[in-house]
Amino acid sequence: MKRRNIVAAIAGLGFMAAANLGFAQSVPAGYPADYSKLIDAAKKEGKVVIYTSTDSKQAGALVEAFKAAYPGVDVEVNDLGTTNSYNRALSEAAAKQVGSDIVWTSAMDLQKVLQEKGLADTYKSPEAKNLPSWAIYKDTLYGTSLEPAAIIYNKKLFPAEWVPKTRPELIKVLKDHKDQLKGKVASFDPEKSGTGFFFSTTDLRHTKDFWDLASAFGAAEGKVYGSSGAMREKVVSGEHTLAFNVVGSYAIEWAKENPNVGVAFGSDYTSTFSRIALISKGAPHPNAARLFLDFMLSSKGQQVLSEKGVPSIRADTGTLNASTLDKYVGGGLKPTAVDDQLTYYMEPKRRAEFFQQWKKAMGR
Repeated sequence: MKRRNIVAAIAGLGFMAAANLGFAQSVPAGYPADYSKLIDAAKKEGKVVIYTSTDSKQAGALVEAFKAAYPGVDVEVNDLGTTNSYNRALSEAAAKQVGSDIVWTSAMDLQKVLQEKGLADTYKSPEAKNLPSWAIYKDTLYGTSLEPAAIIYNKKLFPAEWVPKTRPELIKVLKDHKDQLKGKVASFDPEKSGTGFFFSTTDLRHTKDFWDLASAFGAAEGKVYGSSGAMREKVVSGEHTLAFNVVGSYAIEWAKENPNVGVAFGSDYTSTFSRIALISKGAPHPNAARLFLDFMLSSKGQQVLSEKGVPSIRADTGTLNASTLDKYVGGGLKPTAVDDQLTYYMEPKRRAEFFQQWKKAMGR
């Protein structure tokens, strides 16, 4: 009896010793052997705080998968939108009271401005080798998705033969059916939405007919909104019959959920954006931030996002990814690189000139 108790005691001590020696969480395959130190440090911090423009339906699945992979690290997601995430990051940095660990939004230009202002920490993710080179900027900005701009329309109210397949066709539809479409077309408001400004200026950089489109939109008395969700509601209700430059990942999901919502892409030119993630300089939980960023870029994290309609930045993960997306939209995919050109229209003079011409095109 005593012998049995002694053996049990020794076994128990061995188990505790193993736990204390770190037979805890395994390091992901292909990661440095000392990555376990980062995992342990993240668990001691116990939390990661994210400012984002990604809605809870898409971000929630990623959060739950991360928490399952790394128990003990909580995740606080603040869905602030693009502009508010940017403004809050700026104001907190100025006050030396950084509250975010990660800023993750679809306004690529605003994310680049944060980096230029020195508000993004440098971190080389072990997942960098699995991403396209254009999706990483100096180990500070990481593209996490590859998402096309889309057109959505109300199938009951917008004639199928009018659905544009190219950019010139969209301009022609707006011009030829100006009276029927008066007040019935929507797009982003570039003055109030960071995503809207980015879509507009990206189109301006990559096409020759942006101002033709803006003028045709203005002549049809088009309405502007601060989010894709707001445009969706208007199209579903029938108040509007078509909206363009909608976030494509949302549009694809809406078309699956609602048979009255149609989705189309320009086969000649489809602009894209990537939801960019950065680790905040002075982040209160820097190790947890690195752990979450790595998970978001990993095959597992990208798979979870793709299952919720966010096309993967990786070529090896998800049904819609960097390899298959171009075929899906008709061959006109134009990836937007994470580079210095992102802030070209953020320069005050160019920005002012853009809005001056935008207001003129809109008849304001």
